[in-house]
Amino acid sequence: MVSRRLVVECGALLWLAAGIAAQEPGLVRGVVFDKDFDAPVPEAKVSILEVEREVATNDQGNFVIGQVPAGRYTLVVAKEGYVRHVAEVVVPAGQFAEVNVWLAGDFHDMEEFVVQDLLQTSSGTESALLQLRFDSPALLDSVSADLIGRAGASDAAGALRLVAGASVQNGKSAVIRGLPDRYVSSQMNGMRLPSADEDKRAVELDQFPAAVIESIQVSKTFTPDQQGDASGGAVNVRLKGVPDEPFFIKVQGQVNNNSQVAGRRDFLSYEGGGVHFWGKDGGGRRAQTDRLDDNWQGAVGVTRIASPLAFKSSGSMGGKHDFGDGTKIGGLFSFFHEHGSSFARDGRDDTYWVVSPGAGMTPRTSQGTVLENDFKTALFDLQRSSETVQWGTLGTAGIEGKNNSINLFYLYTRTAEDSVSLGEDTRGKEYYYPGFDPDNPDSPGHDYLAGAPYLRLETLEYSERTTDTFQLNGRHKLPFERLGVFGRPEVDWTAALSSADLTQPDKRQFGSLWQPGRRVGTVVIPPTHYTYKPGANFTFGNLQRIWKDIEEESEQYTASLKLPFATSEGSQSRGYLKVGAFRDRVKRTFDQNTYSNLSDNSSYAGEWEVYWSRAFPYENHPIAESKRDVDYRGRQNLDAWYVMADLPLFSGLNLIGGMRFEGTELGIVNDPEEDATWFPPGSVAETRLNPGDADVTFRQTDKLPSVGLVFVPVDALTLRASYTETLARQTFKEITPILQQEYLGAPLFIGNPSLQMSSLKNYDLRADFVPAEGTLLSASWFKKDVEDAIEYVQRITVSFDYTTATNYPEGRLTGWEFEARQDLGKAADVLAGLSVGANATLIHSRVTLPADEAAGFEKPGIQAPMPTRHMTNAPEHLYNAFVTYDLDVTRTKLALFYTVQGDTLIAGAGEAVGNFVPNVYAKEFDTLNFSLTQSLGRWTWLQFRAKNLTNPRIDTVYRSSYIGDDVLKTSYSNGIEYSLSLGGEVRF
Repeated sequence: MVSRRLVVECGALLWLAAGIAAQEPGLVRGVVFDKDFDAPVPEAKVSILEVEREVATNDQGNFVIGQVPAGRYTLVVAKEGYVRHVAEVVVPAGQFAEVNVWLAGDFHDMEEFVVQDLLQTSSGTESALLQLRFDSPALLDSVSADLIGRAGASDAAGALRLVAGASVQNGKSAVIRGLPDRYVSSQMNGMRLPSADEDKRAVELDQFPAAVIESIQVSKTFTPDQQGDASGGAVNVRLKGVPDEPFFIKVQGQVNNNSQVAGRRDFLSYEGGGVHFWGKDGGGRRAQTDRLDDNWQGAVGVTRIASPLAFKSSGSMGGKHDFGDGTKIGGLFSFFHEHGSSFARDGRDDTYWVVSPGAGMTPRTSQGTVLENDFKTALFDLQRSSETVQWGTLGTAGIEGKNNSINLFYLYTRTAEDSVSLGEDTRGKEYYYPGFDPDNPDSPGHDYLAGAPYLRLETLEYSERTTDTFQLNGRHKLPFERLGVFGRPEVDWTAALSSADLTQPDKRQFGSLWQPGRRVGTVVIPPTHYTYKPGANFTFGNLQRIWKDIEEESEQYTASLKLPFATSEGSQSRGYLKVGAFRDRVKRTFDQNTYSNLSDNSSYAGEWEVYWSRAFPYENHPIAESKRDVDYRGRQNLDAWYVMADLPLFSGLNLIGGMRFEGTELGIVNDPEEDATWFPPGSVAETRLNPGDADVTFRQTDKLPSVGLVFVPVDALTLRASYTETLARQTFKEITPILQQEYLGAPLFIGNPSLQMSSLKNYDLRADFVPAEGTLLSASWFKKDVEDAIEYVQRITVSFDYTTATNYPEGRLTGWEFEARQDLGKAADVLAGLSVGANATLIHSRVTLPADEAAGFEKPGIQAPMPTRHMTNAPEHLYNAFVTYDLDVTRTKLALFYTVQGDTLIAGAGEAVGNFVPNVYAKEFDTLNFSLTQSLGRWTWLQFRAKNLTNPRIDTVYRSSYIGDDVLKTSYSNGIEYSLSLGGEVRF
């Protein structure tokens, strides 16, 4: 059935393509002016990189390049004594593209201005981004919209993996050079976005599809005009802006097929499950909360269905009009929609520990002891499915003149995900009672039915995430030539209003344990399912239904004034002074309500294969409200101002530095329910939480210096060095000293109101070498010294264990980055169209444990001394390689991308009930993506993609020198995804 649908949809796409005819080539014409004097510039070289055409302007600055095939190109204008200008031009079929260019004098003070021009007009091509790499005052790596599309990345998270030294944590948030989201400033068009993540303030990059992305730029060194927490780097997702081309309409459709999803009849779902086309189905899942002490309706466990189809579509329209006097106005509207699904059938999630020094790992037990033959294990075989829908719109509008430009951006995204997981533990029984047979009463283990019984956990989780941002920015050259000793001032400003919401209506978790039938004397007890209650607290039930809403709003404002100056009278060597200010106001509200069948000790007769959850809604199980939830209101206020300068020391050497003054205010006001409790700092006794008891306010002001050198000894070589100081902040969750649980019985987290911000000292060196056109060789070294690094640790009390955040004394991360790109067509004509590239990042990290934690690992019952360990989320290495081939004769494009992420620590070692739990590492895995794009006409194309061709197992393991070989903890695979898409555009 799925195959037939796929054929039909592909046939429809091909039929559409056949209706668009080939069109004639066009031409590019324009005039090149001197930006300072508005005079024509003769003998300037004007070239189109993609077709290797070059002409010179005449005495009036005019140029014409004819016989240019219709398409999108990179236009480069250069002349000695001027800054090279790079722009994107679109040539309509059979028509001309008008491009007027103003060249700026080749003064150092113009470098930043050129960078911003590139950011706003030409950041969608690799050649423009390569030029941006050299012109930027910071260490900058980028990936263009074209490369994102050819690599098969569907969103910003996937695209980030193409950047040297970048990876993604949990498939959503950025990790740069081994430093996770806490140390990375994630931005959109240079403005920080709010986050509705419960555990951290990381922007979830999977919300932003490739359809709206112009480029992703990662600045790996801090400059004072960046935000103070850009320690690992600043990830800037640049949205598609006002196009520099006539009016157009573009559409694209795609169908997908995942090897682990398509054609299945056992896809996990539940009654009422799935996602609405528009991702707005939260209200339909909300049970009747006014029916407390009554039976609630709705599924609580899994069912099996046919797998859903996956498809994607997008469309955009826009253009720019030139009034002929240097004034241009334009806009862009884009819409995207995607429906996807995933299924993992053969997953594992095993929990082990070491019960005595020198012994091997054994399953971690709970709710009893092995000696008493009454306990539970956690060796789960997992199945998990998810169905997602994502859609949104992007609108941009702008007006620009010779000295002024104003742009407006609005982005809205909505992502709805319905995930279902089924975990079954039958291996615990076999581990402790080898040979156990549930159908044979004489087999081992039947005499100890309470020892490692079969367990089944079913989770139904639906969530909706929305993000919208409204941004207005302007750039102006003030209308006077001088300001004292300074030249013509330039002003930039931005205002942004943004919000992020997470709605999780009626998350449901159902637990049961099963014992086989047996005979007790003359009494026959049938096979029976019993309530499996989390945490062994029998006031809890085995069903929990959870409502959660998180809303975060942000107001941001930035402004800067740049003042160019000459180092001496009449000198052509110039610099600039720049001052600016930043203001950010973030407000968060967190609301959670939990319900359960409290004190329910019922049972259900049935074989293991019969799911109690399917009958449970029709039985008598009244639901009551928990009174232990704690809601809160959080705020984060950031205020900063900075001063920086670019000072040419002598020809080819620039000093770029300055200072940022940044103030942080972080606060929490709790709103506890009547039975909520907390542990006052230093106390081991649970205490009633009254309003105001656990409220927290944190304030700190920082001075963040930045000093960098840029040295260009010869045109082909650029050397950079920098020293900077940055910071990393706590999250709302981490400073709140209350008991926090995702659900009743889940692992406890208690915030630490004494938690301090981390401070970092950053050292960077980089060499970029371009020995010939089409060649890039680069090498970088970096070092991060972290003071008061924030890490998570386990604490033990008399009655329970919990996790908290604490400041480790120090940490250090060092590494190397290497990158090479080669357009082989520049080396040999026979290789025209073939390009290769690769990069490698090698990382070594280490944190020093606090004295009390290190002492805990030396206890007689542990004997696992560990004064240091790796930093979490820092891969040992990252490798990327790609090959692209553009065959002009047939207008075919092929691309192959290969990535490798090395072993990565994801959880540090700890203690649990006096037993040792080793470090947990994610093992190395690789991915291989392939794409083929075929032009079917001037304005139509067909693309085939194959993603994750190696389909590796994604494994995590327990690792320690005290346990011998690695022990598997979790494992799953994502499947191979195939897609076929058809796109077309019409230009006017």
